[in-house]
Amino acid sequence: MASCDWLRGGISAEMSSEAQAVSRFHTPEPVFGVVAPEIIEDTLICLATENEQYLNELSDQAGCFKETQIVEFVFLLCEKWFLDQSARYQAVEIFERFMIKHVEESYNSIKKSRTNNEQGEGNIWGTLKAQMCDTFVLRLVSCIQLASKLSFHYNIINNNTVLKFLQSLDYSYTKQNLVESELAILKALCFQINVPTPFAYIELLLEVLGHNGCLLPMKQLHKMCTHLLDLTYLMRNIIYDTLLRISIENSTPSELQIAKFLSVKEDFMLLAVGVISTSAFILNPEYWNQVVEHLNCITGITTQSILEFSYAILKHSVGTTNPRKNKGTRSSENYVVPPTK
Repeated sequence: MASCDWLRGGISAEMSSEAQAVSRFHTPEPVFGVVAPEIIEDTLICLATENEQYLNELSDQAGCFKETQIVEFVFLLCEKWFLDQSARYQAVEIFERFMIKHVEESYNSIKKSRTNNEQGEGNIWGTLKAQMCDTFVLRLVSCIQLASKLSFHYNIINNNTVLKFLQSLDYSYTKQNLVESELAILKALCFQINVPTPFAYIELLLEVLGHNGCLLPMKQLHKMCTHLLDLTYLMRNIIYDTLLRISIENSTPSELQIAKFLSVKEDFMLLAVGVISTSAFILNPEYWNQVVEHLNCITGITTQSILEFSYAILKHSVGTTNPRKNKGTRSSENYVVPPTK
């Protein structure tokens, strides 16, 4: 799938003609520290549990469909269509889970029905891969459309908008094709598309920090977190490669180390904590220690692991080497989620 090179160019022409467009809906600024502590605690435990369950059931192919070109395509299209900030991450996660499920089911169906003719099996798989590549853009746009329907239902991307965009890329789909594509995704995922995203973890942790008396202005911290989360999605491979090398203190990790590190790359709670910590350091290093201590208390993730993640993000964003990297790494153990302060 990485060989499909159409991902980036299709949006730029249309976006330039709409550069002066104003969003039809203005998202109000977030307010933190106002939700009842017992609600925050229950939600935090729920999200931590969901995160652990996801990691326990993680596919070996997780992350394969979070390539930079794919993420950039989703982000640009969500921006073009004025979607809520959370929709872009949800679209990426829906697409990732669908494609992994789709590829695995297709491959398993071939194995079950294969004959003694190995060449025939190869031809069938080649045909299926070609079909997947042909419908790649359609599936990707359908995931964005589904994510828009989960975004408070106030800015749903309708079929006319989607068809107009696909036609600009020289595709000749019909509204029926769009409906069938959405249904195929929903069925493959058993209609479970309202998946948690790192953005949800970030906003919840910021809510806790607001209650705990964080000295940083929460609105500015929230804005910085969205920028850095975008960056981490777009530079996912290089940032996590840096984190892996820090954790093993070796520039050439083995295949086994890379495989074991997959659960770290897919850990949404760790990602959220790393993004918040890095954002706090950029905004005001004086308050960074306080924020890290709070995050450690809330999630149970060690300060060492938070520092290492912050270093990896900072190295590929502002180019600094502070905070300094230290020894050790966070293993994928169960989270400790104490009550909020």
